[in-house]
Amino acid sequence: MQETPEPAASGPVMIATWPFGKLAVDAAAEKVAAGGSGLDGIEEGIRLIESLGSDGSVGLAGRPNAAGYPQLDACIVEGPTRGAGSVGGMEGIVHPITAARRVMDSSRHVMLVGEGARWFALEQGLETVDVSDLAAKKAAWVARDRDPEEPAEKGHDTITLLMLDGNGDLYGGCSTSGAGGKLPGRVGDSPILGAGLFVDNEVGAAGATGVGENVMRYSATTVIVEMMRQGMHPQEACEAMVHRIAAVDPLGYQLDVCFIAIDKQGRTGAAASNQRFPFAVGAGGRSEVRSVEAVERP
Repeated sequence: MQETPEPAASGPVMIATWPFGKLAVDAAAEKVAAGGSGLDGIEEGIRLIESLGSDGSVGLAGRPNAAGYPQLDACIVEGPTRGAGSVGGMEGIVHPITAARRVMDSSRHVMLVGEGARWFALEQGLETVDVSDLAAKKAAWVARDRDPEEPAEKGHDTITLLMLDGNGDLYGGCSTSGAGGKLPGRVGDSPILGAGLFVDNEVGAAGATGVGENVMRYSATTVIVEMMRQGMHPQEACEAMVHRIAAVDPLGYQLDVCFIAIDKQGRTGAAASNQRFPFAVGAGGRSEVRSVEAVERP
């Protein structure tokens, strides 16, 4: 098991994917320090990354689909209430994480997708961009010749942010523009509870980034949390999940998946299948970027 030093235990403890996750951690910490809830912090941190379009993989500045426009996925979870909201394949809404929170707070549903998700976001008064050109892009996509064997994956990152707040409650959220060049209508793991994100307020939380199909086929974050329930350290659980998938998947370790986790004690962990994985941690008003190498194969 790779060693990941624990952050200081004072105040909220957070972990986020990729180097740009440090910006999310800092924004979340500032929000909580100003009196916001843990959920407010998650939303604020992810909204910042959506605004920045970090790494060309989050928000409307993220990678377009095969028809030339972005479709966004996001979800948010509140551990103490077991509340959750999710949006998938949403077009033109600037902050999908806020749309996901509104689904949780202002509807009787957990997940909305496509046009319905956009309509709901607009009813909620969320910020949008002009999508009047999308009809032509969609028509052009349907009409054009295309190779069904052409690879769709052209980059794929996600901002996933997990928090254990000062009260010992857990929160999480994630947001992405998905795999570049994906078929219109493709939804990855990020808005799927138990795949891209899972939070159990009694145990811990886990999140994912990478090729969504290789996460969602194994309900990976649910399994990571269940491993922690059985006593595994978050680091051990993340690594074990990579090995578990690689043992049965035709791709072996060439999965392009990474995991992060945090438990009820504020311990954190991260693992990657076949690459060096930088991630951010924060606690006590401090944050830093760390990294783990690809898991050691048996």
